[in-house]
Amino acid sequence: MKTKELIEEIMSLPVEDRVLVADSVLRSLNTPETGIDKKWTKETRKRLEDLRYGKIKAIPGDEVFDKINKRFND
Repeated sequence: MKTKELIEEIMSLPVEDRVLVADSVLRSLNTPETGIDKKWTKETRKRLEDLRYGKIKAIPGDEVFDKINKRFND
């Protein structure tokens, strides 16, 4: 089956099936890297704990984006 035929076949499927196909294709392009995922999980837990115990202070998103915009647009 050629790519164009495959796309036409997929487009004729019900929405739920097209979502499943799209999700499967996207997952195949971005395979998870277990080691990196574990490191990020550990880091996010540490940051959340630091935030909860007052070791770090949260910065409102608006402030962060304002700072970024000023840095790169000025």
